[in-house]
Amino acid sequence: MKAVMCEEFGPPELLQLRDIEAPQPGKGQVRIRVEACGVNFPESLIIQNKYQFKVNLPFTPGGEVAGVVDAVGEGVTGYAPGDAVMAMALTGGYAEQIVVDEDAIMPRPDAMPSEIAAGFTMTYGTSMHALKQRAQLREGETLLVLGAGGGVGLAAVEIGKAMGATVIAAASSQEKLEAAKRAGADHGINYSEEDLRGRIKEITKGRGVDVFYDPVGGDMFETCLRSMAWGGRALVVGFAAGEIPKVAVNLTLLKGCAIVGVFWGAFRKIEPKEDEANFAQLFKWFEEGKLKPQVSKAYPLAEAGEALSALVNRAVVGKVILVP
Repeated sequence: MKAVMCEEFGPPELLQLRDIEAPQPGKGQVRIRVEACGVNFPESLIIQNKYQFKVNLPFTPGGEVAGVVDAVGEGVTGYAPGDAVMAMALTGGYAEQIVVDEDAIMPRPDAMPSEIAAGFTMTYGTSMHALKQRAQLREGETLLVLGAGGGVGLAAVEIGKAMGATVIAAASSQEKLEAAKRAGADHGINYSEEDLRGRIKEITKGRGVDVFYDPVGGDMFETCLRSMAWGGRALVVGFAAGEIPKVAVNLTLLKGCAIVGVFWGAFRKIEPKEDEANFAQLFKWFEEGKLKPQVSKAYPLAEAGEALSALVNRAVVGKVILVP
């Protein structure tokens, strides 16, 4: 089979498309014929050996896949060849086939095509956990989403609206703000041209935001922390800007607010039942038309490096996927 290989740690352009032996499922495992694979920011860290989890060379990046079961290992009872599924793994997704543990798989909703399912799990799983368990977002509150034109940002906009919040989308271009508007955002801020703090104050009439969702990091985190309402929650989701912010913690005292970490990968392992309930709700919203994932481009496996570079350079609106 064909697979994208990381043979030395470094930037996306070092990835190589190779012919390798197809993996065989072991006990409790399932093999999936990959129809589409999501491209996600953590993969840019994994291939540089900068992620929380370390991987031995050589390996195939990618773990967010949608496809069809084509083989099952000993003891697997929940799935059979021909089942349409979606799955999450740490590695192995940028390939024509992937083997995953049975508990890493979910049945794919009938109405969800593979190109949508491949970009759904991580973005919506992360944003749902962030807004439900970590922020405990309530109907009528104001949610600010940074990086609102990217995959997790757009998911946060849609989920925030589904939960009854007023959503302010902040992004670096008008194109991304238009995508956020299509996702349901009530207000938009182009922070490459507008004063972020000033616009937040204007939109909220000086009150500030109850929750802000930050997958970007960098200088904007402190700006948004200073723009919070009393009792607000700041969600630390990621650092797409490349800089991990450092803030004066006395701001949390003055605002009576909380800085809350979001690590969906650990949550789904530690609290799988809660994660299952989250996805049951997400699938229901999808079927009701409240969630409309935006996939901006599909790349062939041979262009995996280009796809990941576009994501790292924040040149992507919504999700990008690989199609074997």
